[in-house]
Amino acid sequence: MTMKPKARKFRIRRTDGVAPTGETRRAEAVDAREAATAAPAAAPPTPRQARPPEVEETSLPNVTDDGFGDMALPGSAAADRAEAGTSVEAELAAIRAEGLTGRQLRMARRAAQKHGLSPSSDFDAVRQLRKRGLDPFGQSNMLELVVNENKGAEAKAAPAGAAPAGNTLPVRAATAQVPATQVAPPPPPAGVAHTAESRATEIMNVQRDIANRRRRKLIQLATRLALFVLLPTMLVSYYYYVVATPLYATHTEFVIQKAEASAGGSGLGGLLGGTSFATVQESITVQSYLESREAMLRLDEELNFREHFSGDDIDPLVRLAPDATAEQMYKTYLRNLTIGYDPTEGLIRMEVLAADPGTSQAFSEALITYAEERVDQMSSRLREDQMAGAREAFQEAEERSLLAQMRVLELQEQRGVLSAEAEVNQVFNQIATFEMQVVEQRLRLAEINASPRPNPTRVQVAEETIARYEQLIADLRSSLTEEDNGEVSLARIQSELVIAQADLETRQLMLTEAMQGMESARSEANRQSLYISMGVFPIAPDEAAYPKAFEKTLLALVVFSGIYLLVSMTASILREQVSS
Repeated sequence: MTMKPKARKFRIRRTDGVAPTGETRRAEAVDAREAATAAPAAAPPTPRQARPPEVEETSLPNVTDDGFGDMALPGSAAADRAEAGTSVEAELAAIRAEGLTGRQLRMARRAAQKHGLSPSSDFDAVRQLRKRGLDPFGQSNMLELVVNENKGAEAKAAPAGAAPAGNTLPVRAATAQVPATQVAPPPPPAGVAHTAESRATEIMNVQRDIANRRRRKLIQLATRLALFVLLPTMLVSYYYYVVATPLYATHTEFVIQKAEASAGGSGLGGLLGGTSFATVQESITVQSYLESREAMLRLDEELNFREHFSGDDIDPLVRLAPDATAEQMYKTYLRNLTIGYDPTEGLIRMEVLAADPGTSQAFSEALITYAEERVDQMSSRLREDQMAGAREAFQEAEERSLLAQMRVLELQEQRGVLSAEAEVNQVFNQIATFEMQVVEQRLRLAEINASPRPNPTRVQVAEETIARYEQLIADLRSSLTEEDNGEVSLARIQSELVIAQADLETRQLMLTEAMQGMESARSEANRQSLYISMGVFPIAPDEAAYPKAFEKTLLALVVFSGIYLLVSMTASILREQVSS
């Protein structure tokens, strides 16, 4: 039967403790002085810590009692402890015989604390480190400073009071201030402490995982760049270098000029005359006309523009279908015609593209001819506008003058008087003659009456003659101002003729002024005439100018890179917003 032990405590003293030697005591004293210098505010050792380990008591036995006590029977715990104590003492004695310095012993103790060991002395720390295959005096490896990703989880899983498994820096224990063999706390639970090899392995795994992830990301990035940037760029480069049809460009430069203005010009027109600003509107009008559908249709009618760009030698992306609409042909026309106006110099620069040099030159010459015709039309219309008013005024003055002449002619025909003044002068001459005759007859009558015996017959004849002359004079005078038997008086005839003559003279003067104005307008219109002056004549090129394969390829690379960058940034922002 089994009897219960009556003793309450067994082995209250430590049996595996080793008394510190003099060298150990000196090393611990030096360590205590260093700790006191580094941390002057450290608390003084408690009486329990200052007590020698030989007299320190424990509340619980270190080992489990098997009931045999201190009897070293075969297979008992006492026998095992005795055997283990003998081997430990032998190892400690061998370590003491090595003559280690105090600095080496301190390094060994710090390394043991860092690895979670509980040595009873500095020599025991060296023994336990060597037993685990660690170098007690080795320098700290930089890999040991890396914090493991699983450190937080293991620290949470460790029980309370257990030493942290991931200490990366050696920590000086508070008991190191006592120049005696330090008794470390109980060892941490199994599976919590990490050795240098395990931490190095975990760090290498993390680094390998990071490198693999980085390599995978780089491969994915290279794949996306090749798919969305390099492949489209290569397709564009292949098209421009192999498929695209070479186009020949004919360059032309011309300027629209105006005749020199008169020296008497004033105002803003006189200031701008002779400069490029005087023909800005005309130049812009010509540019718009050359880019219009009218010019395209005329070019197609005369030089078969549609047929040229519908040939089999044109690449499919540029080729114009034979049954293409006018809008499609107009887009092709604008794509192969480049025209611009420089207002500072007044030049119109034109570039025409075609599949062969001769056709390009022919197209350019035809367009210049169209521009000259349009400029002539604009200048002729300007001249017509300026001459219209002067011509109308001249025609009106001419018509009125003709009417005045016809009025004078009608009066002369109706009255039977060619000149009213001549008729009046003739009447007055007759009156004067008759009055002289009357005076002579009266003188003769006076002579007859002066004789002593006047002849009555002669007196009567003289008196009758005088009466006839006076009656004739009265009739002549009345014919000047009075109407007789439906006849118009000479005074009225003269007045009508004078008025008609005055009107005729006025109309003739107005006709003369209108003629002078028309001549002035004609000369001014001639000064306003426009014409095209060629600066660069169209010459057929001998080398294709388009397509510019390298520039187009570089532009495609930049465009596709920009699109990829924008899409990637947008996707990253959306992913971050969704994940948050």
